Amino acid sequence: MLLPMNDKQFGFWKMRRNGSSNITIANLLGISRQAVSKALLTMDEKIESALRDMAHANQIAIEKINAERGILLGQSIPFKTPAIIFVSDKHGMQVWYEHDGNCGTCQRYTECIELLWDYATELSIRIEKTADPTKMAEELFAKVKVIA
Repeated sequence: MLLPMNDKQFGFWKMRRNGSSNITIANLLGISRQAVSKALLTMDEKIESALRDMAHANQIAIEKINAERGILLGQSIPFKTPAIIFVSDKHGMQVWYEHDGNCGTCQRYTECIELLWDYATELSIRIEKTADPTKMAEELFAKVKVIA
């Protein structure tokens, strides 16, 4: 299932993930709190469904889902390693496997650093600056596991 990232409901969901209450969202947009609540319930269902579909497609055994934050924690069955699936406003849905990367020789080095910084920023998580995406990922996802 693809997430409707440009949909109003997704906008409400992002606002809530960033810390806005339902009443604040309603007041900002000039709509009722009930309309916001209904939209958020619908969006949570869509996000949970998309996370479950992605886990199934990637053979990840689900351990925990937090649809309000857009996070799924699990275990990769074929790779026998922890995995995290997350919803990023900028990068869409992403799957990340815990691993010791050889980042210095990887063609995706810059892309990984940007993804990790962006995701940390979206969740208001502070991580240390480092040139090693593996270390950034370890720190970020340790903190994500706490909020999931």
